[in-house]
Amino acid sequence: MGVWKGRAGRGKPVQVDLERLPRHVAIIMDGNGRWAKRRGLPRQAGHAAGAETFRTIATFAKELGLEYLTVYAFSTENWKRPEDEVGAIMALLERYLREAIDRMARDRVKMAFFGDLSPLSPRLLELCRQTQEISKGYEGCQVNICLNYGGRDEILRGAQAFARDCLAGKADPDSLGGQRFAGYLYSAGVPDPDLIIRPSGELRLSNFLLWQAAYAELYFTELLWPDFTKQELLKALADYQRRSRRYGGV
Repeated sequence: MGVWKGRAGRGKPVQVDLERLPRHVAIIMDGNGRWAKRRGLPRQAGHAAGAETFRTIATFAKELGLEYLTVYAFSTENWKRPEDEVGAIMALLERYLREAIDRMARDRVKMAFFGDLSPLSPRLLELCRQTQEISKGYEGCQVNICLNYGGRDEILRGAQAFARDCLAGKADPDSLGGQRFAGYLYSAGVPDPDLIIRPSGELRLSNFLLWQAAYAELYFTELLWPDFTKQELLKALADYQRRSRRYGGV
């Protein structure tokens, strides 16, 4: 496929070898509220800007040839935010999914959801079901949206599901290994992320893909999520390609 050439900050050229892309990139979409505050805008405006950035990056990921893109959209802790802010986030998600359904036949981007969707409204639940159903037969980039998701919660749910299988005689406790346990997670069947990107200047995972991130490369940037561009994604990919992944070996 060759090399994708772009430019990073101050016109610095960036080259990404499309033959050595990570299979799976995950992004913590952080900084919407601070982006809005710096501009004297309500937090909802930041979430709206962040939603547009997500649309741009998801489309670009498909153009580049990434196999999987996973984004942290709404955590299990985000319910603690003000009710109007939560409502605005859910409204944005609903609008995005409606537009995605209209465009899926053209864009052919496969979509999946990681997390406990049960607290969502019936209308939003149905949209999630429709997007997953429509995209089942699509090939190419799969976009995983982490919604009402928490890494610790995911591990606990996986452990509980395995315990139930043991009680039902479907599994032997002594047979449990890492690969089998991964099959009890929301991400079952999806390879672990090779690269996790976090904008906003925060240097932590914040309960995101804790099991799957064991050997992921981490990339942090001071940019707030609404300011994250295609060029910044190229910059992160170029940085990833300069690293040596040894998975604990010498």
